[in-house]
Amino acid sequence: MYWRRVAAPLLIVVALFVVWEASCRVFDISSFILPKPSAIFVTMVERFPALWPNLWQTIVTTTIGFALSLAIGIFFGALIGMSRLAYDALYPILVGISSIPKVALIPIFVVWLGAGTGPAILTACVISFFPIVVNVATGLATTEPELEDILQSLNASKLDIFWNVGLPRTMPYLFAAMKVAISIAFIGSITSETIASNRGIGNAMLIATTNFDMPLAFAALMLISITGVIFYFLFVMLENRMTGWAQRNKKTR
Repeated sequence: MYWRRVAAPLLIVVALFVVWEASCRVFDISSFILPKPSAIFVTMVERFPALWPNLWQTIVTTTIGFALSLAIGIFFGALIGMSRLAYDALYPILVGISSIPKVALIPIFVVWLGAGTGPAILTACVISFFPIVVNVATGLATTEPELEDILQSLNASKLDIFWNVGLPRTMPYLFAAMKVAISIAFIGSITSETIASNRGIGNAMLIATTNFDMPLAFAALMLISITGVIFYFLFVMLENRMTGWAQRNKKTR
């Protein structure tokens, strides 16, 4: 049932916060170490006007970086998935780039673009494009050869095969990658904001911890967590809309 699928996660989240609140009160944990959820929510509401511009900055930089990673990832994924030569030539390079700690790239981005929004966008892009490349390439590479043979027998071009078979076959893989990529894109932009920016939720968290204002730091964390969940479910809704044919019937689960 639909309500059970919605209620179960909500009950788990509520139970987690109840245990958290009770533990802080029973063991008298200092708010400097671990603030109570009630204190975090109060701070989040009271300080929201100050946090909102920083949150919006992070949302904008993350969205731009994610959009860039999506365009680059689809291009290289399609190239690698459709060409064995491109796979042999490019895939090891992409793996090497993915293996580089993204924190180490931020100072280079600062030298190139200066401190601020630019490095955050680039970091979000670099950290999130690899899952898109891999999934798009996998979707194209695992396309059933029988379908390609049928279209080739009908004199279909490679573009026709890609549009009618490869692209639909890849869509479930692409949406799976997008749900992962948007989450780690937030990690990239926030990491950059804590190092090389005077704006964004990462910078707000850095200032809060510098001032030992832990409820504010956790409130910023809570806001970015909620934002990440919202983006994730937006992609889930879009996925259900566009690739429902590729999913199991949820009524049978």
